[in-house]
Amino acid sequence: MPSINNVQNTHINTLLRELHGALIDIVSVMNRPQRDEAMVRAAGISLDRALFPLLVMVERLGPIGVVELADRVGRDYTTVSRQVAKLESLGLVDRQGSVADRRIREATITAKGKAMTDLVDAAREKMGRAIFAEWDESDVSELVRLMRRFADDITATSPE
Repeated sequence: MPSINNVQNTHINTLLRELHGALIDIVSVMNRPQRDEAMVRAAGISLDRALFPLLVMVERLGPIGVVELADRVGRDYTTVSRQVAKLESLGLVDRQGSVADRRIREATITAKGKAMTDLVDAAREKMGRAIFAEWDESDVSELVRLMRRFADDITATSPE
């Protein structure tokens, strides 16, 4: 006779596999270059799609060093360094020495860069409203709450 623990473990394993599949689907959609291009078009901005996620991350997470930024986007830090330099030349970010470690140069958003990410946020909100148009507000709230909890927990247990 199977124990209750084995049944629960099997059920949890099935759920974890379904969760993993859903996350793969979400990440696959979000990583598509066409998705970034559509977002840039919807925002009415002109920015190379390779620079777009970096600008958003600098705005959300800055000040941030190039190594951390590269790690978060899964690119080589030398490539990200060149891309951040391009954002700087466009007047979208500034780079300065870190307060904590002067060897590290951190990127921060400029007013021009913030104005651009505000346009992206408006486009993202419009796209999000279309996705959730048929959802109950309570379901959206619950999804956001659980996703935040999941993000916090997965970050806290990250191997780094």
